[in-house]
Amino acid sequence: MANFIDRDRERAALQREYERSSASFVVMYGRRRVGKTTLLAEFIKDKHALYFLATEESEAQNRAAFKNAVAEFTNDSLLRNATVDRWEDLFDRLTASSMPGGERLVLVLDEFQYLGKANAAFPSVMQRIWDTTLKNRNVMLVVCGSLISMMVDQTLSYASPLYGRRTAQMKMGQLPFSCYREFFPGKDRRALIEFYSVTGGVPKYIELFDGAGDIYKAIERNVLDTSSFLYDEPQFLLQKEVGDVGSYFSIIKAIAAGNRKLGNIAAALEVKQTSLTKYLKVLSDLDVLEREVPVTEDNPQKSKKGLYRLKDNFLLFWFKFVFPNLGLIESGHPEKVMETIRANFLDSQAAFVYEDVCRDHMWQLSADDVWPFSLQKVGRWWGVGDVEIDVLGLDDQGRNAVFAECKFWKGSVGLNVLRSLEQRAARVPWHKGDRADWYVLFSIAGFTDELRAEAASREDLLLVEG
Repeated sequence: MANFIDRDRERAALQREYERSSASFVVMYGRRRVGKTTLLAEFIKDKHALYFLATEESEAQNRAAFKNAVAEFTNDSLLRNATVDRWEDLFDRLTASSMPGGERLVLVLDEFQYLGKANAAFPSVMQRIWDTTLKNRNVMLVVCGSLISMMVDQTLSYASPLYGRRTAQMKMGQLPFSCYREFFPGKDRRALIEFYSVTGGVPKYIELFDGAGDIYKAIERNVLDTSSFLYDEPQFLLQKEVGDVGSYFSIIKAIAAGNRKLGNIAAALEVKQTSLTKYLKVLSDLDVLEREVPVTEDNPQKSKKGLYRLKDNFLLFWFKFVFPNLGLIESGHPEKVMETIRANFLDSQAAFVYEDVCRDHMWQLSADDVWPFSLQKVGRWWGVGDVEIDVLGLDDQGRNAVFAECKFWKGSVGLNVLRSLEQRAARVPWHKGDRADWYVLFSIAGFTDELRAEAASREDLLLVEG
């Protein structure tokens, strides 16, 4: 596996902050395992930099550890043996000496939220340090954290003493599917999508699946084994962020089982809809959930057609296949769970994720000027009954609509799929009778000769294989 892949935008943003003529203050945050620390290590490896990892110990212990790091960095033997009771003195000592050749100092405070957890007043302390010392010196300060709610409260919210001090902020997300060929250069596109369907762009998960012969062996070894890293990963991810983990687990399980409307989620849990509002908001803030509305909706926030979906591929997989079967696994029968996964994984997991891959591909097609117009919106559409469009791209200015179907099948896609898509497209009310319709068929296994011949004779039809 390659040592470092993607994150070009994040690296460019960090470099811009490093090259600022004045001091810079960067806030970086995101869920665990997405590679924040790895990115920062890559960024500072050729720079005059001090990296400090805060822990869940007391403030005094963190301050003592930071003092030792500063002493080592500045080669200050007196500081090594001194007792320091004020953070301000340590930051002043660190930044007071001139940098080699006038080079900027990069100071990284990782897991910053633990400092605020140990002392609720620490953001105020940090504000004072920034205002009186750091902002006047040749310093790039990066505070980084993986507990999203705490990082937002301590650094980005209006109530935080640090509000308005940052010069940049970065919310690190998961890697896109387009990177997977670099991680698994020997695998075909079908296998890449299968691996993405479980690992979901999280570098740590991708690393664990490296070297596996196929997706099922990787799942058996890394998820269903009770001693494996990923077996209880959702519990670890959520217990730091939320209090009542059980309630959140129940909600996620209900959504993973297909209950996507608010009313259906409430019915599955036998609770009132109003009692779910707080939990759904927290899960959305944590990037676990998203509320999806038909792409044609003019006012998404007020739409009554909203459906909830899990954004995280691994959590979707775990709550669909592992959580409901913990009893079987714990009692020593993971092979029974593996049978269920083998029977349902392609249709209920990989095919679902494939639609996301195709939506991203639709944006790329537009950027590549495949059509004589540009798309402003790309998403899903659903109407009355079971009428759905996997992917719908809209050009509001020219009133062009691109309808797409995504098939993660073993066999070739035929003309019947196109006819079905055309019929469903006719039922979409967006500028009906006053729009130009275009069609895209995505297929992981290719197309029949009959469909290829149809596409060759039509300018409004595009076939995308893989």
